[in-house]
Amino acid sequence: MHGQQLEKIKLEHDAARLFMRLYEQKYQLPMRHIWHNEPAKPDVSCYLADERLDLEIAHLYGSEAEAMQILGRSLSLQTHQELLALQQVPAEDRLLEALNRLIAQKGRKSYDSSRVWLVIRNANPHWRSQDLQQHRPRLLLPSQHPFEQIWLVGDLFGLSGIVPLFPQQLWQQARSPG
Repeated sequence: MHGQQLEKIKLEHDAARLFMRLYEQKYQLPMRHIWHNEPAKPDVSCYLADERLDLEIAHLYGSEAEAMQILGRSLSLQTHQELLALQQVPAEDRLLEALNRLIAQKGRKSYDSSRVWLVIRNANPHWRSQDLQQHRPRLLLPSQHPFEQIWLVGDLFGLSGIVPLFPQQLWQQARSPG
């Protein structure tokens, strides 16, 4: 396994552990025993209480150029120019497009699993959890997708918590006071 594959697995594990910890804190349900899967299965498996649950992990960067910058990659002149061009477009305008694109991409996959949640970890420092929640009503969820639930970790470190994006009832409950 080469460096970028190992980095990808580490990012997925970190995101899964972070989500599991935040979910436990919020709902008082234990999430334990994490392991990495082969490509036919979702990225990570764990137990929610006593039931097996698979997590497909995704990171929301925005664009490939932003991902390279956030991950500390060496940037070409062309990538620098792309980043400069992106600065001309308000970050909020790019957010919904990037989130819809990511969910559509993951929604086309099929998994050897009976129970899969999609966990999206926001890695773009220009977007806050509140921005992402504000755009929830305009999300374009595929009519068919393999996910029982879709969750968002609001930032790289989980400081802004987790937000359910799907199903809609879960999102509405989370927005209700009390």
